[in-house]
Amino acid sequence: MKVQVQSKKGLKTTLSIIVDKDEIKKKLDQRLLELQNEIDLKGFRKGKVPPLVIKNQFGKAIYGDIIDKVLKESTTKAIQDKKLKIAGQPKIDLKTFGEGKDLNFELQLDLLPEIKLQSFEKYKASDYSVKVSKEILDERLVNLSNEYKSFEDKKDDSKSELGDQVIFDYEAKVDDKEFEGGKGKGVTIELGKDLFLQGFDKQLVGVKKKEKKKVISILPKNHPKKELANKEAIFECEIINVKNSKKNKLDDDFAKKLGAKDLLDLTEKVKNQITEQYNIALNSIFKKEILDQLEKNHKVEVPQNLIDNELKTISDKPNSNGENKSIESVKKRITLGLILNEYGETNKIKVTEDEIKSEIQKQVKSMPGQEKFVFEYYQKNPSATQHLQSTLYEEKIIKFIKSKIKLTKKELTIKEAEKLITSFNEKNKAKTSRDLKKKILNLQKQKKLAKSNQ
Repeated sequence: MKVQVQSKKGLKTTLSIIVDKDEIKKKLDQRLLELQNEIDLKGFRKGKVPPLVIKNQFGKAIYGDIIDKVLKESTTKAIQDKKLKIAGQPKIDLKTFGEGKDLNFELQLDLLPEIKLQSFEKYKASDYSVKVSKEILDERLVNLSNEYKSFEDKKDDSKSELGDQVIFDYEAKVDDKEFEGGKGKGVTIELGKDLFLQGFDKQLVGVKKKEKKKVISILPKNHPKKELANKEAIFECEIINVKNSKKNKLDDDFAKKLGAKDLLDLTEKVKNQITEQYNIALNSIFKKEILDQLEKNHKVEVPQNLIDNELKTISDKPNSNGENKSIESVKKRITLGLILNEYGETNKIKVTEDEIKSEIQKQVKSMPGQEKFVFEYYQKNPSATQHLQSTLYEEKIIKFIKSKIKLTKKELTIKEAEKLITSFNEKNKAKTSRDLKKKILNLQKQKKLAKSNQ
């Protein structure tokens, strides 16, 4: 195989490749011998069909398969031999081919840009953390006790109040007709939460055990039966029981109900939960600081085919309305991806199979009852696993950079953290809005220009 650089302009390179006809003939003859053991032809015993007969009958198809295989193999070898880092799929332009001829083709390649990584000394960022005060911790524990409150039976003659739990059976009708789903038994609602139907709770305030109560309510607009949406329904309710809430005592017994060893253990778990909650948001701010500096300190020429492919990928997504499709934003994402990848490759950062499995396990634990669904999702969607791997890879690179640069440690109160996070979110939202407005204005200008040229 002969490989020559035909042309080179910017990130575009064309290779001229010639594969000797003798090499192709050798592969063709080998394939014909292999097919002797695979092909059954009338008049011949299996394994005894002469290669010439096979060639006469299937020659064109076999030669086509050989050429496809040679093209793939020689393309891969040429790229490896020339030590080229390519962006996207190469384009093949066949020049000459045919039995008894050399295979001559051109390989059009878009190359990845060479990126000279800047010294870690150029970067600096804030390392944020939150301090959880005793007041915040106590407030969260009280909220927990209210959220997981228990209920006890009220006296038979006691009327229900907001905050009470009411258990009831019902039969409902629309336009004096029964409907599917219009019956319920042992339905439990907490008065005041308004989780059953809007305005339903208020009508059950003041009921007693064993009492019957007529409730009129409007069925939801997203009702599965379209003909019932926004319809008025009359519910004939029979009250089974009325319970009032029992305030939980913040002690070891309450902690054990929530899966903790004791109150001290529960307090520590809540503290860690609050810390993690804010750390996720604060890490986003840190990451933005780093990414902005990476982009500023590196001048990267982005291959056009990567931009085109990314734009196509976004437009092909079924729900891509909220995604920034401007060329500038796409170019920025690709640029940062190339820089991060260069840091990853240079520092031999990899994501192992165990790390991927561990992350999937985390997701499984966060979705109790949906374990099977999560596992099946990743098994049936290789692209989801690939996306997860990419996310973990990026996180590892950011973490590596964080370990190498100058950090200014900043411990924030919850109030300070919330202020910073809010400001960050508003700023980025505003920027997105400005980008959209700019895009619209540019489109308007283009339309005006088009009209003026008509």
